[in-house]
Amino acid sequence: MESEQEKTDGLERIAEQIRGCPRCGVLVASRTLPVPGTGRPMADVMLIGEAPGREEDRQGKPFVGPAGRTLDELLRAVDLDRDRLFITNVIKCRPPKNRNPKPDEISNCFPYLEQQIGIVKPRAIGTLGATAAHCLLGNRLRLARLRGQVHAYQRLPVVCTYHPAYVRRNPAVQQQVKQDLLLLRQQIAGP
Repeated sequence: MESEQEKTDGLERIAEQIRGCPRCGVLVASRTLPVPGTGRPMADVMLIGEAPGREEDRQGKPFVGPAGRTLDELLRAVDLDRDRLFITNVIKCRPPKNRNPKPDEISNCFPYLEQQIGIVKPRAIGTLGATAAHCLLGNRLRLARLRGQVHAYQRLPVVCTYHPAYVRRNPAVQQQVKQDLLLLRQQIAGP
C-alpha cells in the first residue's frame, strides 16, 4: 500500500503535467490556471465534475465558486467532510464562456483523470453532472436515469448525481442529490 506521501507526490507529478499540458490549444490560451484537483490523497471518496468555472480558473482549485458553495452545503447535509475527499474534474481547464467540454478535450484530459483515480484509489466515486457520468460509464443515458443507483468504473462503485450548478438553478432536485450523496456514503460504510 502506498503511503500518503507517495500518493501526494504522485498527484503533484500529475498536476505538473497538467500545468504544462499543451494538448487543447483553445483551452490553454484562454485559461488563467489549470485546475488539477484538490483534496486528501488517501480519500475514500472521489468527486468528479465536468470542468472548472470562472472562479475555479482564477484560483486553480475545483468547486470554489457558487457551485462549490452549493456542493459544500450538500456535503454537510449528508455528513460528508470535503476535507476528507478528493475533488477534481473531467477536464482540467475552463472552457471559454463555460461551454460544455468537447469530445477531443475530454479525450485529451481523460488520461490525467485515470491516473488520479489510480493514485488515490478511492473506495467510491461520485460524478457531478452528465459529462462526468458519461465519461466514466461510457454511455449517453440521461442523468435522471443514471442517478439513484450504483454503477461501476473499473470495479469501483460510482454514484451519479446532478451538478451543483444545476442544483442552484433547479432547487427542486436538491433532495435527490442528497439521496445520491447518501448512497455514495453507503458505499464506503463498513460491513
